[in-house]
Amino acid sequence: MKDDMPANHRSWLEKISQALLGEPKDREQLITVLRNAQLRGLLDAEALGMIEGVFHVAEMRVSDIMIPYTNMVMVQKDLELNAILPIIIQSTHSRFPVVGEGKDEVIGILLAKDLLAYHNAQDNAQKKFNLRDIVRPAVFVPESKRLNILLNEFRNRRNHLAIVVDEYGSVSGLVTIEDILEQIVGEIEDEFDIEQEFAIRQHTETKFSVQALIPIAEFNRHFSTHFSDEEFDTIGGLVMQGFGQLPKRGESIYLQNIQFTVQQANHRRILVLKVNLTPEPKPEPKPEP
Repeated sequence: MKDDMPANHRSWLEKISQALLGEPKDREQLITVLRNAQLRGLLDAEALGMIEGVFHVAEMRVSDIMIPYTNMVMVQKDLELNAILPIIIQSTHSRFPVVGEGKDEVIGILLAKDLLAYHNAQDNAQKKFNLRDIVRPAVFVPESKRLNILLNEFRNRRNHLAIVVDEYGSVSGLVTIEDILEQIVGEIEDEFDIEQEFAIRQHTETKFSVQALIPIAEFNRHFSTHFSDEEFDTIGGLVMQGFGQLPKRGESIYLQNIQFTVQQANHRRILVLKVNLTPEPKPEPKPEP
């Protein structure tokens, strides 16, 4: 039977299937086929970006995206309700680790919505408030866990946040399901997000995420670098010049011994960069003949 369905009505999955008839032998060939399909209009740039994001998530580990311990917003286990509310309001988060005296004493997770029942409570009800009564169990994951595996666990267990521990069992940070999804679909903003707050986000001592539109002068002040801003105003423009073309997600380049990796980009510009301050490894000298 002849297929008389208009080509523009076919789903993008059907178009990708046609593009894959060449049977790529590995992931790199598959990505090349998909990029060529995008150039021919078989799928749009946003879809291609998400597909590439799925591939990158399968290669990344929790340590690559976790929020470090020093940046965590936490609630002490013995706080009263009136002391907890300002923390929640100021941070605008929905989930908070509840901790004890020691750095590694995580009692559980507080959900902001669980405090709604106490919002208009009478004085006698507030006196009965005990944080331990509403704390949810905490989930712990190692820094080395792959993101695709953690995402699957989040979905199956209906969790949204996990406490990250290092190889010695010490708390090193936290990771959320939103952090993983952002690696696929890009930055997820809500009505409470303020772009300037996330201009530079620190993940580890040497790894950061940086908005590509941050001025070069501000980048220099933060990282004590000396990039010129005579030709470009933003760090994204400077990095794009280094590539010589619009780079794809996951592509890296070294400038002044700093590694810049494209974390998010669309078909017009770079959106977010990963910055790694670890010096570029020097090639080992070849043995003399």
